[in-house]
Order: sequence, then C-alpha cells, then structure tokens
Amino acid sequence: MTRPIRVEIDLSAIKHNYIQSRKQTQNRRALAVIKANAYGHGSTEVATALADVADGFALLNLEDAIALRDAGIEQPLTLLEGPFDEAETRLMAVQKIAGAIHGEHQLEWLRRLDASHPFEAWLKVNSGMNRLGFAPERAVGIAHALAALPGVRLSTLMTHFATADDERGVDEQWACFEPLIAQCGLKVSAANSAAIFRHPRTHGDTVRPGITLYGCSPFEGTTGTDLGLKPAMTLSADVIAVQSLRPGDKVGYGCLFQANEPMRIGIVACGYADGYPRIAIDGTPVAVDGRASRTVGRISMDMLAVDLSHIPQAGIGSRVELWGPAVPLEHVAACAGTLNYELMCAVALRVPRLYRH
Repeated sequence: MTRPIRVEIDLSAIKHNYIQSRKQTQNRRALAVIKANAYGHGSTEVATALADVADGFALLNLEDAIALRDAGIEQPLTLLEGPFDEAETRLMAVQKIAGAIHGEHQLEWLRRLDASHPFEAWLKVNSGMNRLGFAPERAVGIAHALAALPGVRLSTLMTHFATADDERGVDEQWACFEPLIAQCGLKVSAANSAAIFRHPRTHGDTVRPGITLYGCSPFEGTTGTDLGLKPAMTLSADVIAVQSLRPGDKVGYGCLFQANEPMRIGIVACGYADGYPRIAIDGTPVAVDGRASRTVGRISMDMLAVDLSHIPQAGIGSRVELWGPAVPLEHVAACAGTLNYELMCAVALRVPRLYRH
C-alpha cells in the first residue's frame, strides 16, 4: 500500500499567478522562472501548463532546457548562469537557448563560435550583489566586444537585486545599473518577483517572476494571498495512529513536549525525509480535516505529531494539510526560521506529485 502522503500541484493556480505577476508590469514580457525543477513543482509540467501564456522560461541547467525542447516547449529559453563550459556554449547556440554572460571565461568560449548558429547573449552586470556579472564600469566595453563577435547576438542587459524584498529596496543597485541602459542600447531585464510588485521603475523590457509564480510572497510578513496570488503547492499526509496522553506524558525524540492536560495526538506520515523542516518549532500550524491545529514535539524522519484534542472526529485516515490554501507556506517557513523558497525546493522526490489543471 502506498504511504499516505502527497504533494498536490495546482497548475491553474500557477497560470493565474503568472498572469497576476505580469499585470503588475502593464503586461511587459515575462520570463517564468522554473529553475530548481520549478521550485519543486516540476519544470516540464509547469512549462507545459504555461505554454499558451508565457513569453519564455528562465532555467539553470542546459539539460533541463533541452528536456523542455523535447517536450515540445517552443518559447524562448534563457539560462540564468549561462554556459558552464565551451561545449555547452556551442550546444546552446545550436538549440537557440539564450544565456547570461557574466565572466571572462565565457567570453573566450564565445569568441570561438562562428556565425552559423549565433549565441543569444544576456550581458550580466554586477550592480552590487557580488555573485555574478561584470563590474558596471566594464559593461559598455564588454557590450561592444560581444556585439562585434560574429557568433553572438547580444540582446539583453541584465542584473539581479539583493534587497528588492526589504526596506532597503533597489536604489543603490539601480543607481549603478540604470546609466548603462542608454549607453548599451539593449533591452533590459532586472526585476525579480519583489521588484515586479514594489519597484515599477525597474521593470524594463523583460521581468523574471519566480516565487510569485507559485503563489508565495517574496516579502516578510505577507502571504501570496495578500498579493492576489493562489498557492500552487499543497503538502498533506494522513494520520496513521492516535495516542491519548495523560498530564505529564511526553512526545517524540528528546521528549521536548510534555502534556499539561489530557490530550489526543495524531501521528502523521510525514517527516524531515519528506522535506518537512525538522527545525519547525512546536506549535507550527497545520490543518486537520480543514480545522486549524498545530504540531506537537520534535519532527522525526518519517513522522510528526499533531494536536487532535479539539477535533474529536479526527482519527486514523484524517487528512493533515502541512501547507497549502489553509496553511500558508510563509507561516510554516517562519516557524522553521527559513524561507518559503527553501521549503518548496526541499520536498523529497519520494513524495508523490499529483497535478491538477
């Protein structure tokens, strides 16, 4: 018998969220970011669901991009970290897959391409995040060098914001990047999910919605619902045992939870090996058969405990929503001291995925 745990992916919600994100920009071109297996939602499934509305897709790995091509996805594809070696550079050119160019080593590979299959280059500028990209003072010279290469079609100037989601905003980075737009004369891609919703001056020609596609907010203290988004992922599992506790009884590894009154607890078929965060605090919200409840004690590898004391009808077979429409992922992430991004990406492959259109 299959273990009673599942992840349900609502593809219609993802489509709604793409459209909502794009509306924030007066319908500018939007690349749907589906790296990391579409943040755990399934890159092929998400791209297929968005194929009739998306302007293109942003990914990380060439093999994932080729898998999309094999699945019939015809929209433009862009690799956000560009090619990782010279062979990939040639294959991307042949497959018409664009890529970020952020370092001298990639320039060397591009110089050896011929004009038969031009490589579409997105010039990455390091405007202050200090991960990838050329220094702003070099951007114009690099742009001219790329434009002169016969095997390159330079299309876009791009950067990435480090603090678009908090009170610091984008002012400092935008001041570095904005003067380059007119000097380079290229299309612009700078806005991530947070900038899409809070910094319209950065929208440029192409925005890159990521976390908002999946119904989550990039901003601390808010949920995706607050932004008009719909949660796309629901993690749930069933109660597989019930225990009755007396005052003083303890629960789980380390005996961290002790009952101070009679309680009923349900043992749920989900643990940190499934991707539920072990460090989630006692009392992290859940919903049992649609009613609000909480976790009890420490999360185990394959199980966790929830409070059933106030839900007398709940028992073996009751469905426990661990995150989803009734339990915002942002709230679970806050209880685990992490981000909604990480929890979505961390759901284990052993958890069955069920897709709804």
